Amino acid sequence: MSVPTPGPRPGDPRQAEDRPVAALRADVEAAVAGLDDLADRPISEHPAAFERVHGALGRALGAGSERG
Repeated sequence: MSVPTPGPRPGDPRQAEDRPVAALRADVEAAVAGLDDLADRPISEHPAAFERVHGALGRALGAGSERG
């Protein structure tokens, strides 16, 4: 039996390039923290967890390149 895991948390509604770096860092840290218990979760949940990390990293990197 699997333990239910919460879905994505609502984040800052602003576009990544309009958000402070600290907020983007917090998004990445929260996404990476979602991997902490990955070994205890069903394999079918693994892709979504990695997609959240990938998305958070992509938004942070994209915002950084927009800022120069």
